[in-house]
Amino acid sequence: MRGHVSLAIPLLLLLSAPPLRAYSPDEKTADLQSITALQARIAQAQPREQCFLYAELMHQMTEFSLHQYAAGNTEKANDLLKEIQTIAQKVHLSVTNNDKRLKNAEILLRHTAFRLSEMLHNSSFEDRPLLQETLAQVNRAENEAMLQVFKK
Repeated sequence: MRGHVSLAIPLLLLLSAPPLRAYSPDEKTADLQSITALQARIAQAQPREQCFLYAELMHQMTEFSLHQYAAGNTEKANDLLKEIQTIAQKVHLSVTNNDKRLKNAEILLRHTAFRLSEMLHNSSFEDRPLLQETLAQVNRAENEAMLQVFKK
């Protein structure tokens, strides 16, 4: 009887503990406040930090755009996609080999492209051209970052 009780206690502790899992970029809830704060941070950042911050901004905007599409607010989601295209151009122009966290920026851009691809596959026919154009811009920025990572 004593053996059953001693086994039951650790088992109960394991079952009542919260699940352990790795952090995913999707877990961070994107909202307008965090996007605005990140934009302000980019304006004050050093040039070698901007590539990663732009990648983070694009990722947050993509996640927020996904939520807007899910909520049926396609106009707001499309506006965000157009902003993402503008930022992707800035990333493409700002990538240099002395950037801080360049590999992290490349990973975020790859994940952003993946999320945009998911959005493209689940979107309506009318929304696809804008999504395809945005995805192409993000892919170009990600390729440029990856080339700089391999040059190091």
